[in-house]
Amino acid sequence: MSSFLQDKIAELERYLPPLTRREDFDDFWARTRAQAEAVPLAPIVEKVDYPMDAVEVYDVSYCGFDQTRIHGWLLLPAFRRQERYACMVQYHGFGGSRGVPSDHMAFAMLGCAVLAIDCREQGGITGNCAHYSDSGLFTNVNSKGVLDKDEYYYRAVYMDCVKALDFLETIPKIDPERLFVRGTSQGGALGMAVSGLDARPKLALVNVPSNSNIEYRIEHRHGSFTSVNDYLRAYPDNLERVYETLSYFDTMNLADRIQAKVFASVGLADPVCPALCYYATYNRIRSEKQICVYPFNEHDGARATHVEREIRFIRESGILEAAGTSA
Repeated sequence: MSSFLQDKIAELERYLPPLTRREDFDDFWARTRAQAEAVPLAPIVEKVDYPMDAVEVYDVSYCGFDQTRIHGWLLLPAFRRQERYACMVQYHGFGGSRGVPSDHMAFAMLGCAVLAIDCREQGGITGNCAHYSDSGLFTNVNSKGVLDKDEYYYRAVYMDCVKALDFLETIPKIDPERLFVRGTSQGGALGMAVSGLDARPKLALVNVPSNSNIEYRIEHRHGSFTSVNDYLRAYPDNLERVYETLSYFDTMNLADRIQAKVFASVGLADPVCPALCYYATYNRIRSEKQICVYPFNEHDGARATHVEREIRFIRESGILEAAGTSA
């Protein structure tokens, strides 16, 4: 690697912008967790007639933060006979969805179960029952409810993603001691947030993650947080109120809570989720961690090259092996 790139990475590794965490941060999330837990899951699991004998596919749903039903796919690796399986929770990128079962086969063929869920009100079939006094919607959902931390869009989404772990604990074939999370872009942000809010994930595979150093992203109009910039152009007097709301959802303010082993990536040419922004979170993670830096990649996250590395990381982590078994 050139000296220029070495110097650039060294600079990123030193990057520690001031935290924006408010005094009631922990109380807010404790109250939010309690509110989410008070909503019954009401899980539904229906087997799908899928043309692949090696994997069982189920169409699933559960109630998330509120009465919104979160839809997903659950894949079980029928080819690998275990009483209980490790399970990866897949969170999708911004505007995406749970996809189709074949999207997740590479990981199911490792021998782990996969739960892929929708984010509410994005590209999937999952709606949104949340109430917003002031939507603040400019361009996309990232500015929805931005004047009130109790109504902000990602409050419900973060809890929907935590409750995916609760859902898995209702599935007899899933080992609750071997859960891990994965996602790219927004999905990477959700993996970081869930790992910061819940101790159950053992691994967090997060590729070019979003929702880190949010103020910087707003001010420089990066990616989906451009919508908040647009909102503040229309309502400049709300700046401090907006920044206070978003501080509760910035993953750099959750980073020191993470217990999972983190496997991350950034692209140094990424204009959507700049590497600099994610390092504001990564540099504060205290658990075991490693990061793949792709000097010339943008928000593609090195695609298949990085997936290959993720597959190897999962295999070498030991999480696929139940107690008392060997590979």
